[in-house]
Amino acid sequence: MRVLVDLLGYTGGRGGTETYVRELLPRLAAQLPDAVFIGLTGAAGEDSVRAFFPGEVEVVRWVGDGRATWALGEITRVNSVARRTCADVVWSPANFGPLTAGRVPRVVSVHDVIYHELPGTGFERLGRAVTAWLMTRTARTARRVVTVSSTAADAITRHLGIPKRDIALVYNGRSTFARVEDPWPVLAPLGITPGRPILVSTGNRMPHKNFIGLLAALAQIAPDRRPVSVIAGGGSTDPLHASVEDLHLDGDVVLPGWVSDEQLGALYQVASVYACPSLSEGFGLPVADALGAGVPVVAHDTAVLREVGGTYARYADARDPKSFAAALSATLGLDDESSDALRAGGMEWAQRFTWDAAAVAFAAVLRSAAEAGATRG
Repeated sequence: MRVLVDLLGYTGGRGGTETYVRELLPRLAAQLPDAVFIGLTGAAGEDSVRAFFPGEVEVVRWVGDGRATWALGEITRVNSVARRTCADVVWSPANFGPLTAGRVPRVVSVHDVIYHELPGTGFERLGRAVTAWLMTRTARTARRVVTVSSTAADAITRHLGIPKRDIALVYNGRSTFARVEDPWPVLAPLGITPGRPILVSTGNRMPHKNFIGLLAALAQIAPDRRPVSVIAGGGSTDPLHASVEDLHLDGDVVLPGWVSDEQLGALYQVASVYACPSLSEGFGLPVADALGAGVPVVAHDTAVLREVGGTYARYADARDPKSFAAALSATLGLDDESSDALRAGGMEWAQRFTWDAAAVAFAAVLRSAAEAGATRG
């Protein structure tokens, strides 16, 4: 079986969808030992993709890190490369793909429908409408749609019109981090030192991640009870800097940019709470990661985060700073016995989310799509 993996949009800095493909691909190769994997990527993602891809990689040099060239590449190159390489199935893992069905059956992973649910305003609204249309066309012309939560599946049916029978549910796994004997030397280069409770949050700075809402909630907590909040992501010119200054949180918030796996693991070791203020998610990888690492979680009260966090996370409306602040304060204020019980329960709950299980289920979807294509051919 020859599998063309559509990684034209891969840049190494797009967060959860790229974690998804990095975790799944090596495991898929193990599940499908008879398969040949062919990667198709742009110039921006070449080095990153070659580092993990279990097969040959073809590069479309004129596809850069912008969505315009990515979209053009999807429209003009994927189906033709699939035919030229004699692929049996195409996998588009990041919401987007070709707009037409093509001769080779395609499986697309649709993680969320954020652009449909949060259309934005002004010029942003136009861009999101175009993106939503592209996603819809990609999904409707695919042989099979895969998604990562029951909540996402319901939304895909509602917004994209894909029947439930054509959607495969394959839960994401969670990341695991090696514990270090002393996490503080690992965190020192980030300016993080012991002495105060630590709140951790992670993610890109797209508006729906709602880090502005998290900062507003932190400002509601009295300074003498406020944790040091480490909000990873955002790069060297993090747009949150201005809000931190406006809210007078300079001494309470650390914006380290993207951190290494070792640093993130060390953060989970010392964290008193993980905050997920995101207004819309397809799954919520950081919630599963934090629970699996034994960190109490406070998340925005939305169906998908309840699906991932179960009864082991605390939920509050992250659009209401006072409400979210109260939930954070209550979690930070737990006594040792209650905190330990919550951590242990969360770790046990998170065991259900593994990338190995995801790879087994996803391999079956790919093989089924390829075999159905061969039968119809």
